[in-house]
Amino acid sequence: MAVAEQRSITRAAATSGMSQPALTQAIAKLEQNFGLALFQRTSQGLNLSTAGESLLSRVRRALAILDPALQEAAPRLVLTVTTAQLHALIAMRERENYTLAAKQLGIAQPTIHRTVSQLEQEAGHKLFQRTAQGMVATKTAQAIAQAARLALAELDQAKADLHEFSGTEGGKIVIGAMPLSGSRILPLALVAFQKLRPKVPLKILDGPYADLLAGLRHGEIDFLLGALRNPLPIGDIEQHTLFSDSLAILARKGHPIFKSKDVGLAQLASYPWITAPEGTPTRQLFNRTFAPLGSSFGATIIESGSLILSRELLLISDNLSCISRQQAEIETRQHDLAIVNFPMENTNRPIGLTFRKDWLPTKAQKDFIQALENAAGTGAPVQM
Repeated sequence: MAVAEQRSITRAAATSGMSQPALTQAIAKLEQNFGLALFQRTSQGLNLSTAGESLLSRVRRALAILDPALQEAAPRLVLTVTTAQLHALIAMRERENYTLAAKQLGIAQPTIHRTVSQLEQEAGHKLFQRTAQGMVATKTAQAIAQAARLALAELDQAKADLHEFSGTEGGKIVIGAMPLSGSRILPLALVAFQKLRPKVPLKILDGPYADLLAGLRHGEIDFLLGALRNPLPIGDIEQHTLFSDSLAILARKGHPIFKSKDVGLAQLASYPWITAPEGTPTRQLFNRTFAPLGSSFGATIIESGSLILSRELLLISDNLSCISRQQAEIETRQHDLAIVNFPMENTNRPIGLTFRKDWLPTKAQKDFIQALENAAGTGAPVQM
């Protein structure tokens, strides 16, 4: 940033408090690592190349996230904090134990203890409190750890951006897929993207919404795919609709329910159910459907977001399940299951993507999102 602003190694050294040889070596190492010229040397000074402008943008974004948290803790940390200290802080925040944090980072326990102690000395106060549960981060440490996660994620994005300039692939795409949400469009998008960018690693994380949302907000997940929430659970995310889906009731072929021509709520409530956990959009719609029965709804319910468990339970029992209609149609084609002839009215729900606010995707991430748009049949670009 200093060299870009001053357009001179000499002037940047004077303003940044670093030596001229150190700055020269740092710029040269960056250019060597990526095989790209970040500056164009002219008689008027150093001008950023296109690749350099891309990197500068990401660095500014990263420091705009990190610096305020450091400044709040202790102004000198903005100048003294190291990457090793930030990684140690994040690991301790997550593990609350020096030994476990050291294993997470692949370093010796005394090393992480020393690193955290140095950071606390620079901050001028303790960042962790010893409790019966372990070393618990203070609010200040939590704020720095959160900012550090996002800043480091931004720098990972920068690396992927620079690989685009060199014609190579770098970085990976991490997608948080909510249960029963992307059964149709996610496989289609994955196949299309693999053909377009066969060397980009893709990681799909399954899990409940709360866990995936935490990963998204920490910068560990790029975006979520699944049922959108209304209202938003927190203000630092935004959502984009891909398509709307409704619910359907699924049962094994030969289930007693299929002997009835007119299936009613009371009859459905006489069977055991496997359905989504409380708090999910699917469960909210399920509860609303059976709300007219009031306290007379006494069916046994197994809560699970696992498609495999739901399927196996349906095949060997008289359980019923309430899931995405699109997923239900796939299940009936591939397994000995059928959709119950009962209209799940007013159960439409938006399925789409969830991002961190102000998230700036790489070119590869934009391509994958476009593949999702195409698979969903909308073709409309996501606005960011």
